[in-house]
Amino acid sequence: MIPFELRSPDTGNPLKADGPHALRDAETGARWPVIDGIPYLRINRAALIERVLAHLDAGEPDEALAALLVDQDDWWNGPPADPAGIIRLIKERRTATLRDAVELLGWGRVGDYFLHRWSDPTFLAGLSLLEAHWNEPTCVFEFACGIGHYLRELQRRGCKVAGADVVFAKLWVARHWVVAEKAQLVCFDAGSPHWPVPGAPVDLVVCNDAFYFLDDKAALLENLRQNAGDDGWLALSHIHNRDCPGFSAGRAVTAEEIAEFFPDALVYDDAELTRALVAARAPGPQEPAALRSCEAFSVVCGPGMRPAPRALVDGLTLPKPGTVLRLNPLYAAEGDGYVIRWPSERYEAEYAPRATYPLHSPGPEHLTFEAGLDAPETQRVRVREFVDLPERW
Repeated sequence: MIPFELRSPDTGNPLKADGPHALRDAETGARWPVIDGIPYLRINRAALIERVLAHLDAGEPDEALAALLVDQDDWWNGPPADPAGIIRLIKERRTATLRDAVELLGWGRVGDYFLHRWSDPTFLAGLSLLEAHWNEPTCVFEFACGIGHYLRELQRRGCKVAGADVVFAKLWVARHWVVAEKAQLVCFDAGSPHWPVPGAPVDLVVCNDAFYFLDDKAALLENLRQNAGDDGWLALSHIHNRDCPGFSAGRAVTAEEIAEFFPDALVYDDAELTRALVAARAPGPQEPAALRSCEAFSVVCGPGMRPAPRALVDGLTLPKPGTVLRLNPLYAAEGDGYVIRWPSERYEAEYAPRATYPLHSPGPEHLTFEAGLDAPETQRVRVREFVDLPERW
C-alpha cells in the first residue's frame, strides 16, 4: 500500500489514528471517520461527520456507513437513494453483485457508466494513453478514481495503488467489488483548503474523465504535480473540449487552455487513442491548436514520462495470459446472431458512434486469453467483444 501520510483538509495538520474508526488532527483534536479503511475527509460536512462519528463511537458501524453512502458530489442531480435499498446493500454486501450495488445505491445513468466502463471507448483511450507511455511505475495515485476501474488494471500489473474520490460510496464499492484491500482509498474534495495527500510518494499520477469537472484547475494540477514529484509523470485522459460540447457536465476547457495548463505535455485527441488500440499501433500526438474540433483531449506530462509513444500491442490494453474473459454483457442473442442492447438512450448516443466492438456473432460466453499477438482471439479482446469483468460483476 502507498504510504500517504494524511493531513487535515481544514488545517493541513497531520492526522493520526484515533482508535479503529477515526483519525484525529494532531493539533486541534478534530476527528474524521474511517470506514472499511477509507478515511472520510470532506469539507463542509460537519453535521454529517458528527453523526457518523457518533454512530461509530456507539458501536453502530452499519448506521454510520448508511449515512455516508447517500452523500454525493455537487454535480449530482438524480433522486436520492432509497434508504431501504442502502440498508439491504449493507446487509448483503458479501454476496451482492456489482449490478446490485449500483441499483441499490440509486446511481441511474452513472451506474450504467460504471457497469460498462470496461468496454467504453473513453476507458480504452485512458488505457491506451498509459500503455503508450508506460515505464514500469511502482506506485500510482489516481485522483477521481470512481469505483476503481483503472486501479484494478494497474494493481494487476504489480503497481502499488492509491485512489481518491469525492464520493465515499464509489470508494466503498471499489473496496468491495473491484480493487479489494490492497489499495489505499481516501475521500476528499479537490477544493479543500489543504491537500490531504501531500508529498511525492508516487511515480505516476492519473486522472481520467474528471479534470474538466473541477473549478480551480490550476491549483489541482499543481497538487497533482507535487504528488508526482521531480521524477514522476502525469496522465490525464478525456478532458472535455469546450468548443465541442458533449454529454458531460462540468467545466470543459479549450485547446488554448490545454496548452497553457500543460506546456510540457504531449497532447492527443482522445478518439485517436482508441483508434490506435484497435489498429495495434502507436497513437499520434498533435499540437493543441490542431485539436480544436476534437471532443476530448488526453495529455501526458512530467519529467518521468516516456518521451515517445509506443505501439499498443502487449501492455495494459490486453489481459495477462490465462485470464478468463466474459462476452461483453452489452451483447444480446437475437436470431442466429447478436445485437447490442444499450442500457439507455443516453448511453447509446454517447458511446455507440465510437464503440469498438463489432456487430456480429461473438461466439462463446467465455474466452481464456492465451492467444498470440496476431491471433484472431487477440483482436476480439482488443476491441472488447470479450471483457475482463470483476468476479462479482
